[in-house]
Amino acid sequence: MYHLDVKSTFLNGALDEEVYVTQPPGFKIKGKEDMVYRLHKALYGLKQTLSAWNKRIDSFLVQQEFVKCKSEYGVYVKKVIEGNQLLICLYVDDLILTKSDVKEIEVFKTQMMNEFEMSDLGNLTYFLGMEFTEVAEGLVMHQMKYASDILKRFNMMNCNSSSSPVETNMKLVMNEEEEPVDPTFFKQIVGSLRYLCNSRPDIAYAVGIISRFMSEPRVSHLLAAKRVMRYIKGTLHYGILFPKCLNEDSMELIAYSDADWCGDKHGRKSTSGYLFKFLNAPISWRAKKQPVVALSTCESEYIAGCMAACQEVWLENILKEMEIEVIIPIALFIDNKSAISFARNQVLHGRSKHIEAKFHFLREKVNKGALQVVRCSTDLQLADIFTKPLKVDRFIKLTSLIGMKEVET
Repeated sequence: MYHLDVKSTFLNGALDEEVYVTQPPGFKIKGKEDMVYRLHKALYGLKQTLSAWNKRIDSFLVQQEFVKCKSEYGVYVKKVIEGNQLLICLYVDDLILTKSDVKEIEVFKTQMMNEFEMSDLGNLTYFLGMEFTEVAEGLVMHQMKYASDILKRFNMMNCNSSSSPVETNMKLVMNEEEEPVDPTFFKQIVGSLRYLCNSRPDIAYAVGIISRFMSEPRVSHLLAAKRVMRYIKGTLHYGILFPKCLNEDSMELIAYSDADWCGDKHGRKSTSGYLFKFLNAPISWRAKKQPVVALSTCESEYIAGCMAACQEVWLENILKEMEIEVIIPIALFIDNKSAISFARNQVLHGRSKHIEAKFHFLREKVNKGALQVVRCSTDLQLADIFTKPLKVDRFIKLTSLIGMKEVET
């Protein structure tokens, strides 16, 4: 994987509409000071700048026979020969490109540099706060520097570390009698931690819980946020391991979904969690409060499975657009027998007729053969880490199973 950066990005886009600017200081024409300039290309500070650049780079990549993925507009695919593609991930002016043939990559680099003023940053090591470190087992994506910056910003570098991000059996509530804290300061902490979740699925549940109290945070909520940072202090070098693919069996996309019934003590809503693994690495996860109140554990697990099924559709589509063969049906592991039976049963009855129609999407995917719901034991339910506070020994076990690894420094 290689990293490219476009210099003076927002000066490359052509404007489709008429935009005028006053004459800048030092460039005013004598006797015509009241006249203005019409812009033909974008400048920094214009609201049209980002759109103009996006059209510019998109049209260039299309000319080079790249196809933009419909499921993810930042990904472009160029089919060179059968089963061999050049892939580009574009974020504004940063590009990641990868292909098995280095010569093809060098050809594309030359094309880009002939068209734009570029910086060739070499092998991918840093991208949007994400760091990439090669290890014997494969590649580790982490945010060690960003995590350190968070601890420094909020004066937590010298704190005592904790073994888990959430206290066992902790249930945060809104207590109006409790002393309030500065909402702006609390939001800054939560916002920083949320970006860290991009490479730290082990803190996704904890950050999701404290995010529910950003409008009126109290002392207990701030203490919970500081515990997350104390856990980060002790696991600063953790990241996601993308292992080397050694056999075809690991090409399978598998999913786990779980729910904690009535985990929210205020609104009595449940918490859903899912995890997708591909090439034995976590590629998508989520911890989220359900939009409706579930009447039973079975119903909450069923809703969680539906959320996983929606994500499965998107992942399947983007993998197909990158011409990566997906094994169908995709296995969805659920540890609730009733929810599995419910997903396989096409008949509505008294216990299910009240459930909103959109959540029956899971049943439709199962009946069409796109998804296969599989029973797994609670001990092997990896999505359990996204739904509830766990005991330290189980939390550490699941952290390892989902694909987290410590980077040696």
